[in-house]
Amino acid sequence: MRLALRISLAAGLALGLAAPSFAAEVSTRREDKPAHFEFETLLGTYDRAALQRGYQVYKEVCAACHSLKRIAFRNLTDEGGPGFSVPQARALATATRVVAGPNDAGETHNDSGEPLTRTGILADYFPPPFPNENAARTANGGALPPDLSLFVKTRRHGAAYVYSILTGYGEKPPAEIKVPEGKHFNPWFEGGSISMPKPLNENGITFSDGTKATIDQQAHDVVTFLAWAAEPKMEERKRMGISVLLFLIAFAGVLGLAYKRVKSEYALK
Repeated sequence: MRLALRISLAAGLALGLAAPSFAAEVSTRREDKPAHFEFETLLGTYDRAALQRGYQVYKEVCAACHSLKRIAFRNLTDEGGPGFSVPQARALATATRVVAGPNDAGETHNDSGEPLTRTGILADYFPPPFPNENAARTANGGALPPDLSLFVKTRRHGAAYVYSILTGYGEKPPAEIKVPEGKHFNPWFEGGSISMPKPLNENGITFSDGTKATIDQQAHDVVTFLAWAAEPKMEERKRMGISVLLFLIAFAGVLGLAYKRVKSEYALK
């Protein structure tokens, strides 16, 4: 009896101590905006045009601060990806400078102390915007821009989350929210204050396919591209899943017929 009482008291104390942490986990951000993405449906696929436009938004806007270290230029030609041709991807690579290895003299830096670079090739991964974390923080007021390779997959409702933040600037903060100096108000970000300034502007870029570059369009396309970067084999996975499901249905039908056959044979005996 005393043991049971002690266990009850311990459990109550544990719950009482845990209660403040539960309260602290209550989100202060707004619910994600309703956004439709073709790839989120059961049989959904990536929109190739959106992927190519999304790459353009990443390259011209996001890449100034955010790395995408898990994607190589050759991946832009992969099945299920943006659908760039090999010559197109090669041209995108050669327009980029990447850190080079030691030269013939064994040097890795030039006379100014800067790393030696070379023209990119298909096998190269997207180069980061900063050489290290300290440089990234220095350039961004102490904040560290996250790598975007898996960002969409590591957030709850990732696609809608990123879309909401990208399109969530412009409102005046309410009186109860004090935005620190150097921060920006965005009610779709936890706490309402975000280090990243408004990244997208109306017609801020010119899409190569002529699509009007509204903020919503840019946000939709770059989120689609980042979703592909986080899961480049999604279409293959879904195709395999449907194939397995159809096989199981057919197999279940065969088993059902076999069961009826065996049952009827035993019934005749």
